[in-house]
Amino acid sequence: MVAPPDNDVLWARSLHHSHSGSPALVGVSLGVREGEILAVCGPRGSGKTTLLRCLSGQLVAQQGEVWFNSSPVHTMSPLLRERLRRDRFGWIDPEAALVPELTAWENAALPLLLRGSHRGAKTAAMEWLERLDIGECARKRPHALLQAERQRVAIARALVTTPSVLFADEPTATLHRADRAQVLRTVTAAARSHRITVVLATHDEDVAALADRSLTLVDGRRVNSLANADAEGRAECSLSA
Repeated sequence: MVAPPDNDVLWARSLHHSHSGSPALVGVSLGVREGEILAVCGPRGSGKTTLLRCLSGQLVAQQGEVWFNSSPVHTMSPLLRERLRRDRFGWIDPEAALVPELTAWENAALPLLLRGSHRGAKTAAMEWLERLDIGECARKRPHALLQAERQRVAIARALVTTPSVLFADEPTATLHRADRAQVLRTVTAAARSHRITVVLATHDEDVAALADRSLTLVDGRRVNSLANADAEGRAECSLSA
């Protein structure tokens, strides 16, 4: 087992994983540097979510290695992986999964509250809700929020701890185009100002264009990787358009 390069905060080698006998990842390798925003593109069923779940320790690949800051995630115990996800990673799903009994600010502050960090939790949550233009919704419960507002609360929850790595699985899929642009600007600005590494799964070429670099998965295999500065880079996500 060879440790990854020192300048990669996330590093994976030859990941293989199947779901019910159907290959989801086939020999995928990648490295992500600290503070980099990486877009993982590809059509539905290409393996994007499986890759993010393996990189974040939610899922252990059947073959291959995943490293975070020179620590082997693939050999960690379930308890250590859970602690890693709680303390160092943030996660955004396509659909917001909020606690119905809690208000918007309580949902946003939940990671801090679960850590026992009650002091300053509301202030931090409110700061993110304000940045995402839903500060006025702070005292509302999820049933009283629009779908777009619920997703913004979920994004605030993922960012409130200032994670080392933010995993975002189609984070704006449920938002209208205008909402997508504003939310993504906030997320990318926060990532760059706080040196948060972002791994973003998307099939939207406009979303991918905000990343520093993109790679494409097709049928669980890595097809290519191009910097967005290259004019062809934005075409990678058009596979699913």
